[in-house]
Amino acid sequence: MDRPPSSRATLQKQYLIAYNATSSLLWLVLLGRVLLLLPLGYQNVYAGVGQYAKWTQTLAVLEILHSAFKLIRSPLLTTTIQVSSRLLLVWGIVNTYPTASGQSPFYSSMLIAWAVTEVIRYSYFALNVRSERVPAPLAWLRYNTFFVLYPLGIGSEMGCVYLASAAARSTGTKLLLWDVLFLYLPVGYVLYTHMMAQRRKVIRGKQPERRRGD
Repeated sequence: MDRPPSSRATLQKQYLIAYNATSSLLWLVLLGRVLLLLPLGYQNVYAGVGQYAKWTQTLAVLEILHSAFKLIRSPLLTTTIQVSSRLLLVWGIVNTYPTASGQSPFYSSMLIAWAVTEVIRYSYFALNVRSERVPAPLAWLRYNTFFVLYPLGIGSEMGCVYLASAAARSTGTKLLLWDVLFLYLPVGYVLYTHMMAQRRKVIRGKQPERRRGD
């Protein structure tokens, strides 16, 4: 007979379901607000969703803790890179240079790429943790949309950083922001190859991740 799950395992499962479902809803709301604001001009997007986007993304800091305490199976390094790079964008770049970066089309396209990615990903993991069964269309979106969304997101992020560097007043800040731009090459490669590895595992018929992880 199968051993019944422990109370700790049950609580962990319930927590991860709640975390992923809540995160999916938060990003869905963000996506809807961005799409509603865009017809009024991309310059209005930051004023309408800037604070909401900043704190919604900040919630992902919990995922570093999830990985560190083995609640999920994703590598700590990959998770930390993903979360930290986005926090740099919303706090260090857009929050510091809201006119140059926040009122640019790159900010809107960045949020759209992030939001679509996260709605799909968090929904996937919420369902997978709950029942270990994910609808085929959602699984397909999870492991194929990144071919479009990843370049869109990375390109938009780099656009925001570039505009911030142009607006920076001190030479030191400009050089620092240019260093960030150059870091996108190796960091982007690490994250992209990680996603490709996850996709290959699913295509080969291996068991997909059971918890929110990448």
